[in-house]
Amino acid sequence: MREMGVSVNSVTMLGLVPVFSEPGYISVGMCFHCCCVKLGLNLDFSVANCLVTMYVKCGAIEFGRNLFDEMPKKGLITWNAMISGYAQNGLAADVLELYRKMETAGVCPDAVTFVGVLSSCANLGAVSVGHEVEQRIESSRLGLNPFLNNALINMYARCGNLVKARANFDGMPVKSVVSWTAIIGGYGMHGYGEIAVELFDEMIKSGIRPDGAAFVSVLCACSHAGLTEKGLEYFSEMKMKHRLQPGPEHYSCVVDLLGRAGRLNEALELIKSMQVKPDGAVWGALLGACKIHRNVEMAELAFERVIEFEPTNIGYYVLLSNIYSEAENLEGVLKVRVMMRERKLKKDPGFSYVEYKGRVHLFLAGDRSHPQKKEIYRMVDELEALVKKLAGCKDNEERRNKEALIGMGVHSEKLAIVFGLLNSEPGTEIVVIKNLRMCDDCHLFFKGVSKIVTRQLVVRDATRFHHFRDGHCSCKDYW
Repeated sequence: MREMGVSVNSVTMLGLVPVFSEPGYISVGMCFHCCCVKLGLNLDFSVANCLVTMYVKCGAIEFGRNLFDEMPKKGLITWNAMISGYAQNGLAADVLELYRKMETAGVCPDAVTFVGVLSSCANLGAVSVGHEVEQRIESSRLGLNPFLNNALINMYARCGNLVKARANFDGMPVKSVVSWTAIIGGYGMHGYGEIAVELFDEMIKSGIRPDGAAFVSVLCACSHAGLTEKGLEYFSEMKMKHRLQPGPEHYSCVVDLLGRAGRLNEALELIKSMQVKPDGAVWGALLGACKIHRNVEMAELAFERVIEFEPTNIGYYVLLSNIYSEAENLEGVLKVRVMMRERKLKKDPGFSYVEYKGRVHLFLAGDRSHPQKKEIYRMVDELEALVKKLAGCKDNEERRNKEALIGMGVHSEKLAIVFGLLNSEPGTEIVVIKNLRMCDDCHLFFKGVSKIVTRQLVVRDATRFHHFRDGHCSCKDYW
């Protein structure tokens, strides 16, 4: 076209730019952006929106944001492109920040905006913002939008409010497989595997054909609840009855299912028999199971495989180090630390947060920056002493000294829970979101505290929810 002397206009670019919305084509997309600038087409509102969308879909968020900030005029499509881009790249905090700026600019959000915001609320556990969005949806008469209803189910389930999630699900006049998958996954994440299984069976009876995502949800639910045989039955039905070819994500669920039940050899044989190439998640599931059952030999095998796929995933190094530590294999611990140092890997800091009066209070491990630090640490010490008497656990002072030596301090979820206890009314449920998996010590601590203070304490860690009440946890110590 160019060789024939035909002039290029904005319509040409609107046809070309979306072609490069894949990470592998980002450099070509940037060339066309330069071409737009040379020809003055970047000033066209539609072309600028298209370029922002291209960058965020490629994962080049900073380039997209720079272009977004430079645009003199921003319409709803512009805001939605950036909000959706942040949401799809897991930058939930940026979504909420941009949503507030959008409101301040007087731009009225639509269903696309709300889906991005609700998915971010789900990731962050920002239930107050999610509830506010639900009210906006109702006032905007968008309540019958199935995408929004599915997003609301997911948001409430991941923020710890299953009652609201179920109410939204039950209120839907038409339920798709996505709706069923959202509520099944919600119950599974909270450890209510029996209810998740009932819902899955009900979905099939209603005539809805499960897809791959639905099977991931129900298999995860079976794994978290220890429903090993039921999970294996579903895995078999997936292939034989529903004619669905399992992917690595399904195999990782079944490996986790078998591994948690102590059937490590069966899990390894399953991996060897896979019809698709096992990925990092599959080997990672086996490694996690090795920690539960303290199988050092198989853990070393799983670790060798998993770092072939994810050599910079710090979590796997920490997991193997913990396995060696529990086996009192100091040489193994040192070996992992050397590997981490050579590869310049650092453990992600543990953090937890709790929402109070519409504000998020963030705590790092060993955090002493909070204005209420004196009261918080005093209560932590008091509760640890009471839990020690109640459970007859190891000496807390000895454990605290050990943690301080390796730089952990008091774990962040303890600080967040105690902050909640100090600042809420007696009997109020406290919900804490944590970025890493909860350790055994904190799990035991929360079980004891829930009995002492007669409250329900809810902690969402990296893998699931734990509901602590009267000295027990919803996971039944199976996590």
